[in-house]
Amino acid sequence: MPVRLGPTLNWLRLLPAFTIRLAPNDWPWEVVSSYSSATAPDSHGISRADPRFQARKELGRQVAACTPSLKTYLISCQQIFAVPSPDSSLNFVVTGGAGFIGSNLTLALQEKFPNARLTVIDDFRSGDFKNLAGYRGDFVAQDLATLDWREQFGDERFDAIFHLASITDTTLHDKFVQVHDNVESFRRILKFARPTRTRIVYASSASTYGPAGEASVESNGAAPANIYAFSKTIMDNVAMREAAASPEWVIIGLRYFNVYGPREAHKGVTASMVYHLSRQMKAGQRPRIFKHGDQKRDFVYVKDIVEGSILALEANESGIYNLGCGQARSFNELVDVLNKCLGTNFEPDYIDNPHVHYQNFTQADLDKVRSALGYAPRFPLEDGVRDYMKWLYPEQN
Repeated sequence: MPVRLGPTLNWLRLLPAFTIRLAPNDWPWEVVSSYSSATAPDSHGISRADPRFQARKELGRQVAACTPSLKTYLISCQQIFAVPSPDSSLNFVVTGGAGFIGSNLTLALQEKFPNARLTVIDDFRSGDFKNLAGYRGDFVAQDLATLDWREQFGDERFDAIFHLASITDTTLHDKFVQVHDNVESFRRILKFARPTRTRIVYASSASTYGPAGEASVESNGAAPANIYAFSKTIMDNVAMREAAASPEWVIIGLRYFNVYGPREAHKGVTASMVYHLSRQMKAGQRPRIFKHGDQKRDFVYVKDIVEGSILALEANESGIYNLGCGQARSFNELVDVLNKCLGTNFEPDYIDNPHVHYQNFTQADLDKVRSALGYAPRFPLEDGVRDYMKWLYPEQN
C-alpha cells in the first residue's frame, strides 16, 4: 500500500530510495532508507559514486533518527499519511465478530492477512460462536455499551477497528435500549481511538435513507423510519463530526444494503429473505412474500460486503459509502432465482404486509464507493444465491 506525502514534503518524491512503513514496535511509523549495492547507476538513477547519493544517505540517517513526537507531528499536520504495508504485523479488532457479517469479515481478514493479530469482541446477544469455526485469534466477551477500552487493552495499538456490533432487530420497540447500545458503544470506540487516530470502519445502514423510489445516493438526507435507522443516523452524524474535527483521522461508514449469505441462520426472524424463503421451499412449502411481490430490494451477497469493508483499509480520507449490489430486484424475481437454484417450481404465496413502515424499494448508488474505494461487486443475485445455496445445502451438490 502506498505512502502519501503532504504538499510541503513533496521534495521527498525526489528521494525514491526512502519508504515509510508500519513498524509494530515503534510509535507510530518507522522511516526506512534503502540503497542499492551497485556501483553503477541503480534503479533510482543515482550511482553510489554520485555526491547526491551520500547526501541522500546522510538525510536518511537524520530522518530515521527523528523522534516519535516529530513523526506524530508530521502525521497530525497531514504531511505524512502512512498506510500499513501488506507484510507488516497488523493488529485488527472486529466488534460483533461472532455475528453474521462480522464472522465473515473476521475469517476473510484471517485468510487475507495470515500473520495479523485479530481480536473479536462480542457479547453473543446476536452472534454465535459456531460462526467462528477455524478462527485462530483472540476473543473478548464484553458488552460494548459498558466496555472500558483503555482498561481492557491498555496502550495496545491497532491498525483498524471494524465496528459491526449492533442491535440489528428493526422490530425492537425499546427506543432507549436501541439508541443507547448502538450509539454509546460507538462513542466509546471513538474515544479510545481518538488519541492514536486509529482507523475506524463501522457498519451504517441503508435504512437511514427511509422510503425511496430510486437509487439512494450518499448525499441524500437521512429519513429514518424506525428506531434502528435513527440510531445509525446518529452514528453517522457523530462519525462525520469527529472526522471534520480531525481531518487526518480516517473514519469510514459503510451503509450495508440487504445482505444475505453464509453464517446468518442464528439470526432467526431477522435473517435474510433469501435464507427464509429457501428454507420454506426446501420444506416443500410455497414461499411466502408480501402482496404482490413487486417490492424491490438491493440484495447484496456477504462476500461483496466483506470485500468492500476490507477495501476501506485503503481509503485516503473519511467518508460514508453505500455497499450494495447496485441493482434492485423484485421479490418475485428472487423466488424465480431460488426455484432455479434449488430445482423447485413453487409459485409465491402472497400475504399482507403487517409492517406500517416498510422499505418497498432499496438500491445503492455505487458511483462514490467505486471512485473512492474501487468497490466492484462480483455477485449479481443469480450468482450470489447459487453460491449461497451450495454452502447452505451441501448435500444437494
